[in-house]
Amino acid sequence: MTSETFVAAANEGGGAALDQVIGMSAVAMVVSIALLWVGYLHRMRRITWLKNLSERVGTKFKRPPWVALQVFLFTATIIAALFGFIWDVSLHIGNGRDPGPLANPAHYFILFGLFLLFIAGTLAMVLPYDKPGASAIRITRTWFAPVGGLLMAMCGLYALIGFPLDDIWHRIFGQDVTLWGPTHLMLIGGASISLIGQAILLAEGTRSRPGGRERGVPLRRASLAGGFLIGLSTFQAEFDFGVPQFDFLFQPMLIALAAGIGLVSARLWGGRGTALGAVAFFVVVRGFVSLMVHGVWGEALPHFPLYLVEALLVEATAAALLARRGPLVYGSVAGLLIGTVGTAAEWGWSHVWMPLPWPTALLPEVAVVSVLAGLAGGLVGTFIGTALLVKPQPFPRGARVVFPLAGLVVGGLVAFGLATSPQHGVSAQVQLLDVPGSGPREVTAVLRLDPPQAAEGAKWLTTTAWQGGGLVVDRLTRVREGVYRTNEPIPVSGDWKAEFRLHSGRSLVGVPIYMPNDPAIPAKGVPARASFERPFIRDKQILQREAKQGTGSLPLVGYAIVLAITLSIIALNAWALVRLATVSGPQARPPARRTAAVREPLPA
Repeated sequence: MTSETFVAAANEGGGAALDQVIGMSAVAMVVSIALLWVGYLHRMRRITWLKNLSERVGTKFKRPPWVALQVFLFTATIIAALFGFIWDVSLHIGNGRDPGPLANPAHYFILFGLFLLFIAGTLAMVLPYDKPGASAIRITRTWFAPVGGLLMAMCGLYALIGFPLDDIWHRIFGQDVTLWGPTHLMLIGGASISLIGQAILLAEGTRSRPGGRERGVPLRRASLAGGFLIGLSTFQAEFDFGVPQFDFLFQPMLIALAAGIGLVSARLWGGRGTALGAVAFFVVVRGFVSLMVHGVWGEALPHFPLYLVEALLVEATAAALLARRGPLVYGSVAGLLIGTVGTAAEWGWSHVWMPLPWPTALLPEVAVVSVLAGLAGGLVGTFIGTALLVKPQPFPRGARVVFPLAGLVVGGLVAFGLATSPQHGVSAQVQLLDVPGSGPREVTAVLRLDPPQAAEGAKWLTTTAWQGGGLVVDRLTRVREGVYRTNEPIPVSGDWKAEFRLHSGRSLVGVPIYMPNDPAIPAKGVPARASFERPFIRDKQILQREAKQGTGSLPLVGYAIVLAITLSIIALNAWALVRLATVSGPQARPPARRTAAVREPLPA
């Protein structure tokens, strides 16, 4: 890439350089066509190397060929995509928007992982010549595909489409620097939900073998469950870095949901110890990623929840209730314990490790919301885990009402967590004092609020500085009523952006301290004067100053379209789980006459 292209992309402020977008799209098209061509040749019996490779791997690891090869591809998928995602978020927080998609090294890991996901799902669909189990779906007269492979391919395609759509979104609406942007949710949501497809594929493979046995079950299921927990936890990333743009209540809610869904399903599917194994896998992988991103490359440190107490609760509840009372009671009790005792444990962990420790102001709301989140998550986890059992069992009585209701509660909780309402009529008088030194300018600050009670009982009052080559998050110290001071120097020069952030009740507001001049957006700079008085404004206006104003209701239309597609993917996964749980019987094979016809090559 030439320096002129690099500068042009950087100055655009809303979307990547077109030559990079076109180049990436062309590569994606070539890979897709090549994959489809290989699949076509395999289905027509014109090539044998793919069949031989999959059978060799399947023989070595004692599982069907259409499952064995995908395990390796999928493992590389999750590790590469997770590493790229966390690194990408760190780069954006520390350095701002990308000069272009090919100038961000993290994007290569994300694309590599998502392509492998799509390839793994597609190969799982085309590899089996015979019907791969009772739950397989008919594609043509003689072609039956495992439903898990279909889900993996659809999730991979859904996530990959998010890349070009992300550039279109930024060109229309500017850079919405939030994890919960619609195209960003497509990228991380597709990869996260695909883990259900992988679990379904493994279950189909196990059921297709005589006696339903497979090798290395505990470790593989624990690692896959840990990967699912990682995927569910990616939605908390803004809190992990200390720059959330939503109600603080959202973090304990998301943790309870992830623990309920991920750990309850893990214990039901994998058996004794799987929940603890999943947490061990989660901590090792997330710890390694944090070490690489922060310790090796020096980017912002990604934190993460612990989940250990929740796993112990899930295991103990299973030992006490699962065999005697059934999965529905087990999932409900485990979810309630996650929402209460587990949340209390994460509360303590936040004061040890999280950039924003949970304050007592959260307690009244958390006491209600986390309990609901844990219960709903536990029931959704029960649905997933029950469907994945090797020997299909009927869903417990009342499941047709309870499971959909739990899903609706999860959706309602997420919508509640995303909603905020800015508080008006609050302003700040600020005194800045320069920190001695010969380097870039840094200051300390004293903040006087008007009215003085504006931060009483606040969930946070912080100084946040970002995109100048790092991240600073500093909780202000109360001097007296209405007066607060900083504890760390605030960088206020170059490309840094700095603001005071106040979160009280459902309100998130901020006061800019320093903003650089950015003609590419365009946006005028905000100087860091020695003293100033400014009103608190909606926090999103400062954090997302690169988003274009005046686009009317178009962003809502974009969100609605992505939401509809996402709900369709979730519904497809739910349908697949129900099919896996309810369709059973001996493996059916297409008639021999039809199989023979497939083996004949088509006319040239």
